[in-house]
Amino acid sequence: MADGEQPKIIVDDDWKSQAQAEKAKLAEQEKAEQSKAQAGELPEKIGFTDLVRMFATQALMYMGAFPDPQTGKAMVSLDVAKMNIDLLGVLEEKTKGNLTEEEQSLLDESVVALRSQFVEITKLINQAQAEGRIGPDGTLRDPAGGGGAPGTPGGAPPDLGL
Repeated sequence: MADGEQPKIIVDDDWKSQAQAEKAKLAEQEKAEQSKAQAGELPEKIGFTDLVRMFATQALMYMGAFPDPQTGKAMVSLDVAKMNIDLLGVLEEKTKGNLTEEEQSLLDESVVALRSQFVEITKLINQAQAEGRIGPDGTLRDPAGGGGAPGTPGGAPPDLGL
């Protein structure tokens, strides 16, 4: 380079427009997936948040949060609920530092909320067992002497406060 000559600086603005176009395309795809989800359709692309939601839903279902679609009755299986919560804990441990801020927040909040609910439900069930409203085999009883589970000669089971 001779004295007095300035190096030429070439500015490539093309990469900026490509990045903006790609960002807009991804936003469009996410909007389409959200509208499909609202319409009850499965998303084309399954991601990490779907995995977290699946385990959380399973845990809630086995804590009696909503009824079994086939029987219409709530299911309580604390062992299965705990397994799903523990699986979320494994995900939390194994993905530390590798998630987006939104993914990490969803995972952390889900684990904390589910663990808290699990403890509360366990306390309610233990209390109901101590009061004789639940038998050792898990059947619901009416401590007033009316009988047992639904469909048996005691009528409807007592409310456990769940």
